Amino acid sequence: MSGEIRALEDNGTWTIQSLPPEKKPIRCKWVFKIKRWADGTVERYKAQIVAKGFTQVEGVNFHKTFAPVAKLVTVRCLLTVAIAKQWELHQLDVNNAFLHGDLDEEVYMSLPPGFRSTIPHPVCRLRKSLYGLRQASRNWYSKFAVALIK
Repeated sequence: MSGEIRALEDNGTWTIQSLPPEKKPIRCKWVFKIKRWADGTVERYKAQIVAKGFTQVEGVNFHKTFAPVAKLVTVRCLLTVAIAKQWELHQLDVNNAFLHGDLDEEVYMSLPPGFRSTIPHPVCRLRKSLYGLRQASRNWYSKFAVALIK
């Protein structure tokens, strides 16, 4: 858990501040997962903070959510062409991909369970996307597209 929080803080995912008047924070939760090797032995334990994006209100703390998704038929066609033309293929996996997307909206999240602050009515003002936010996939796609174009 401390590694997850460290990664979020190093990435500038949020700043801790008092909740402004008339603002309502979205909640969050810890999600725990056990990653296993093919033989069933434990590879590692994973902890992740996830925003409860289902409580977000459209027009208040998110505006657009659409991000393009490749259909399986399209992927199969692309792979077929690559095989026929003997192209070399590469795969890309981005660690914590959604955490790289910048937030344009003003989104406040309650402190993760188990955390305390001396600030009155503390909340996390999100600067970057978190898993679970309604706009997270759109923000990641936007940042990735800009990087590809450059």
